[in-house]
Amino acid sequence: MPPGPETTADDTSAPVGEAAPDAPRPPRPSRTVRLGRLARREAPRTGLAVLAGLALALSFPPYDVWPLSVVAVAALALLTRGRTLRQGAWTGFAFGLPFFFVLLRWLRVVGYDAVAGLSVIEALFLAVLGAGLALVSRLPGWPLWGACLWVAEELARDRLPFGGFPWGRLAFANTASPFTPLAALGGAPLVTFAVALAGGLLAFAAAALAGARVSGAREAGTEAPEAPEATGTSGPAGRGPGVVRAALPGVEALALAAAVVLAGYAVPVPTKADDTVDVALVQGNVQNPGMDFLGRPMMILDNHVEATLALAKDIKEGRARKPDLVIWPENSSDLDPFRYGQAYARIEEAVKAVGVPVLVGALVDHAGKSGYVDNNGIVWDPRTGPGASYTKQHPVPFGEYVPFRDQLSKVITRLQRVQRDFYPGDHTGVLQIGPARLGDVICFEVAYDEIVRDTVKAGARALVVQTNNATYGRTGQPEQQLAMSRLRAVEHGRAVVTVATSGISAVVAPDGEVLRRSEEFTRDVIEARIPLRDGTTVADRVGAGPEWALAMVGLLSCAAASLIGRRARRDEPKKKGQQ
Repeated sequence: MPPGPETTADDTSAPVGEAAPDAPRPPRPSRTVRLGRLARREAPRTGLAVLAGLALALSFPPYDVWPLSVVAVAALALLTRGRTLRQGAWTGFAFGLPFFFVLLRWLRVVGYDAVAGLSVIEALFLAVLGAGLALVSRLPGWPLWGACLWVAEELARDRLPFGGFPWGRLAFANTASPFTPLAALGGAPLVTFAVALAGGLLAFAAAALAGARVSGAREAGTEAPEAPEATGTSGPAGRGPGVVRAALPGVEALALAAAVVLAGYAVPVPTKADDTVDVALVQGNVQNPGMDFLGRPMMILDNHVEATLALAKDIKEGRARKPDLVIWPENSSDLDPFRYGQAYARIEEAVKAVGVPVLVGALVDHAGKSGYVDNNGIVWDPRTGPGASYTKQHPVPFGEYVPFRDQLSKVITRLQRVQRDFYPGDHTGVLQIGPARLGDVICFEVAYDEIVRDTVKAGARALVVQTNNATYGRTGQPEQQLAMSRLRAVEHGRAVVTVATSGISAVVAPDGEVLRRSEEFTRDVIEARIPLRDGTTVADRVGAGPEWALAMVGLLSCAAASLIGRRARRDEPKKKGQQ
C-alpha cells in the first residue's frame, strides 16, 4: 500500500485481521493431523471411486453387465475432473485397486496375497491414468483425450512388466455388446477407445446438465418472479433461454455417446466360409481343481485317451461322425511322451484308434537347454506319429517361469513350486493338422494382441486355444478367458475353438457367437463343423497402428495441457499487477 494520509512508509502496523510481522505464528499442524484432514476431505470422493471400480469389475465375466463399463469410465472421468495430478492419481488408484481385486479373485487358489499384490501393481497403472485424466480435463474436448489415455494405459499395462498382463482391458468386458464389431476394424484397442469415449461423453453430459441446473437456479434467484401463468417458460420454476443454452452441450454429448455405442452395428463382420472342417474337442477332465490338479502321474493323459477311445468306438458303431481332426487341450499329456515310453504308447493308442491327426498338448524337455521345459502343441498323425509342433511364446511370469529366481525364491518360498522354467517359443503356431491349416494359441496367449494377430497373418484359417484352466476352475477365470476368444473371433474373422482339460471348452463362430460349450469338471467331447477363412479383416491389415496412434494422441494431449497450465501460471502475476 503506498504512503498516504492514513499510513506512512515506515508504518509497521499490520492490516486489520492479520497478525503483526513480529507476532508469533500459530504452530503448524503435525503431519498426522494434516493427513487426517486430507483423508476426511477426500473420503467421499475416494468412496465413490471404490464403488466405480467395483462397478467396472461387474461388467466383466462371470457377471457380464457390460453397460457398467461405460458408467464406471464416466464416474472416473467426473471424479478426476479439475483435480490436481496427485488427487487424480489417488482417485485412479482407489478406482483400480478394488476393480482388479474383484476381477482377479481367481488367483485366490494361489493365495490372497497374490491377488492383493497383483492388484496393487495393476492399480498403479490406473493411478497414472487418473493423473492424466485430471490433467486433460482442463482442455476443450476432454472426453476424446481421456479415451486416448485409456488406450495408452492399456498399451503400457499389456507390455510391462515382464511382458505385461492384459487382463481387465475395457474391450474384454465388451465381447458381446454393441461395441464388439468395432474389433474387426481396430482390434481390442478400438473397442476400448469406443467404450472410454462413450463414458467420457456421458461424464461431459452429466457435468454440463448439472451446470445448467446451477445456472437455472441462479437465473431464478436473480430475476423478478413473473405471474403464475408465465412460469412455464421463465422465473423460479421455469427454464429460461440461458438454461437451455447451458444444457444444449450436455444433450449433444448424450447424442454423441449414443452414436458411439451404436456405431458397431454399422461395422460388417466377415463370416463367409471358404471351406469347412469337422473337429472333435476332447475335454478329459482332472481329478481335483486347484494347484494340485495333476493327481497321480498319467491320470490326465489317461482321461484324454479314454475319452478319445470312447469317441473312436462311437464312430465305429455309427453313433458319431468321424471328424477330420481331434484336438486335446494344453497339458493333456502330463508326462513328456518323448521321455516316458508309457505316455508315448498311450497317445499312439488313442490316435490310431480314432484314425485322424490329433493335436496333443504336452510339456516336453527343452532340447537345447537343460532344466527348461517347452509347453507344446504337437501334431500326432495316426500313420507317421508326432510331427510339427508349436511352443508357447509367452510363458506366464511366476506361474511358468520365475524372474530373478535365485533371489525371489528365498524370500517367497511358494515360488519353489515352479520347479522348472518354461522356455519361450520363437515362431507362430500355424500348423497343418489333417486338411486344415490352424493357428495354435496356448492359454493366456489369447489375451495378447500381437500373438494372435501374427498367427492369423501367418496363414491360420481358424484358431485353436489350448488351455488348462483346472487350477482356476469355478473361479470365473475360464469365463473371462472364453470372452477373450469371442473378441478374437470378431477381430480376425476366424472361428475359434477353445479346448480345456476341465472346461470351459467351446466353439466360437467368426461373429463371436458361442455355438457349443462344455460344463466345467466334466468329461466331454464336442463335435462341430467350423468355417475356414482366408480373408483378413481391417484390424489384421492395420495391426497395432491404431493403438499406437491413439496412445500418442493421449500423451500429446497431456503435454499440451501441461504447457497451457504452465503458461497460465506464468501469466497470472502479470494480470494481478495490471489490476
